[in-house]
Amino acid sequence: MPYCWKCGAKLKENEKFCPSCGTSVVKVIQEEFSVSADNLIEKVKELLHEGNVTRIIVKDEKGKALLEIPVTVGVVGVLVAPWLAALGVIAALATNCTIVVERRE
Repeated sequence: MPYCWKCGAKLKENEKFCPSCGTSVVKVIQEEFSVSADNLIEKVKELLHEGNVTRIIVKDEKGKALLEIPVTVGVVGVLVAPWLAALGVIAALATNCTIVVERRE
């Protein structure tokens, strides 16, 4: 299910505008990366610095979503710190993770 890149609200399939904030809906591409728990935090930091990422979902080996990070324009430094702390806990509990990345086209 797609999400608004600006406010993070869930969108229906063929909506042209977000019903919550009115922002124009852009096409979103999903990519998946398999990483070990040791490299999880570094990979998420790298993805956050790329800039065109709208959402990051971390899943365990069974495909269960452990953490969803909505990335909005202007998220930097202090706002990301709590998410990275949560990733540290996930990395301690899981051995392998899948990162699903949603990007704007």
